[in-house]
Amino acid sequence: MKYLATAPVVPPSNPLVPEWPELVIGAIAFLIVFAVLARVLMPRIQQTLTARTEAIEGGIKHAEDMQAEAERVLNQYREQLAGARQEAARLREQAQEQGAQIIADMRETAQAESRRLLDSAHAQIEAERRLAQQALRTDVGAMAVDLAGRIVGESLEDTARQNRIVERFIEDLDRQPQSDTAQASS
Repeated sequence: MKYLATAPVVPPSNPLVPEWPELVIGAIAFLIVFAVLARVLMPRIQQTLTARTEAIEGGIKHAEDMQAEAERVLNQYREQLAGARQEAARLREQAQEQGAQIIADMRETAQAESRRLLDSAHAQIEAERRLAQQALRTDVGAMAVDLAGRIVGESLEDTARQNRIVERFIEDLDRQPQSDTAQASS
């Protein structure tokens, strides 16, 4: 134990301040590591940074190209859409004109058919009226001849005489309504 007590006591040095030999050895080691890193690692880091920069710039350029292409396609689509709208409007207008023309043609055809049917109906009614009038004249004539024969007391079988009597009788009947209407309107 004496050994420990006889050694001179050195005050402890500041741990934050290095000794000169440590400082020189540390600086030389740092310069060696720095040189190795600068020679080996720096070109690789620089190459990686350059590749990243080129990739980013390429991506931006590609994005700008895609944006321009999208704008071009959008403008083309808008032009096509405008053209389609104009074509649709033209087709609508043409369809409306054709529809109006068809309606006018159908209306004209229907009116012509209506006039034709009315004319046909009037002609048929007139023909049936004449037939009925002829049948009525014949029936009235036969009854008139028969009645006249009973009144006169002789047979009126002569055809010419019968026709004259029937005609005179019908003319008298025709004149009666005309004179009745003339007296009623006065």
